[in-house]
Amino acid sequence: MKTHCIYTNDCERGCRKQQTGQKEWNVAMCPGCCKLSNYNWLDNLPDNYQLQDIFEIRFKNTHKGFYKNVNKLPLAAGDIVAVEAASGHDIGIINMAGQLVRRQMMRQKITPGMYDFKKIYRKAKPFDIEKWQDAIAREHTTMIKSRQLAANLKLDMKIGDVEFQGDGSKAIFYYIADERVDFRELIKLMATEFHIRIEMRQIGARQEAGLIGGLGVCGRELCCSQWMSGFSTVNANAARWQELALNPQKLTGQCGKLKCCLNHEVALYIDVQKDFPKVTAPLETVDGQLFLQKTDVLKGVMFFTPDAAGNGELTGIPVARVKEFVALNCQGAKIPALTKSATKQEQPATFKDTVGEDSITRFDKKKKNRRKQNRQRRNKPFGKKSSNHHENNTQK
Repeated sequence: MKTHCIYTNDCERGCRKQQTGQKEWNVAMCPGCCKLSNYNWLDNLPDNYQLQDIFEIRFKNTHKGFYKNVNKLPLAAGDIVAVEAASGHDIGIINMAGQLVRRQMMRQKITPGMYDFKKIYRKAKPFDIEKWQDAIAREHTTMIKSRQLAANLKLDMKIGDVEFQGDGSKAIFYYIADERVDFRELIKLMATEFHIRIEMRQIGARQEAGLIGGLGVCGRELCCSQWMSGFSTVNANAARWQELALNPQKLTGQCGKLKCCLNHEVALYIDVQKDFPKVTAPLETVDGQLFLQKTDVLKGVMFFTPDAAGNGELTGIPVARVKEFVALNCQGAKIPALTKSATKQEQPATFKDTVGEDSITRFDKKKKNRRKQNRQRRNKPFGKKSSNHHENNTQK
């Protein structure tokens, strides 16, 4: 049967919805469209996973959960299914299956025998899809109205997003607040206004930035809004391991927290610095003391100066030589005078033209000094010939 595609802008749940049968639907993701898309890198490997009836179901944004296929239905990634909820049922999309689910559960430290899995009822029917789409269409207007109700009550909070349950009987309101908020009166007003059950769920500044989106200082879309689905703790030690200046203006992102990208390469820096010697005291040399100022982790060079404040000439010494110097100091011996072969001077960064030209302004026309020419003309007497012209006439 031919596939009928309905392209939508709802990338929070799926880029396009496909009707693969008379009563069967499937949701597909455009490659690289948003952070909900994933790639099954274990597709070509034999699947010996015992818990084949466990699936990861996604809903809106980063809302996901693990559900059990108790009815042994033939399910695959992308299928729209009706699942168990606290009351009623919800509509979700199968995100992962097979070995990927096992690895995802290991990553989240979930034990299958100890986890209370909710049930997958059935594949979504056309009636379920229509009701689900009607609930999705109400989310934006509900969010705007709820913000107005919160503003009228003068509550110090911001409602960032609304997610309706698949059957339209319940909605989750995601809000941001710096302090504890008493929203009991707000829940009563919203229940009266929308005639649904209300659940308030607080999110942090990182989740808010992921919902809003934006561009980072690197010029690319924010990682939290592009591909990150989980947020780990970022502390200042990540910047220290990478020898970054502890400047809050450069290390904080648009959410006001430390940038998530600080954790991207910190594992590499920690692994490399395992072989670096710990220099807790200045190196004792024949010429004096050398104080450690900075370390180039990727190049494997440690830079020292004769002044503790960092003044003076910066001398780069390879890590292998620093180990030898530390061992000599531990034995009570001083380091002999450093030669050029044992040190590496840090050269200032200069511009190098790859095409072999000296200046990029070589084609600019030089402006003539009009003032100087006019001044010479004014100082020259009218009608007086030059001395060279007079000498030529005398010789004749």
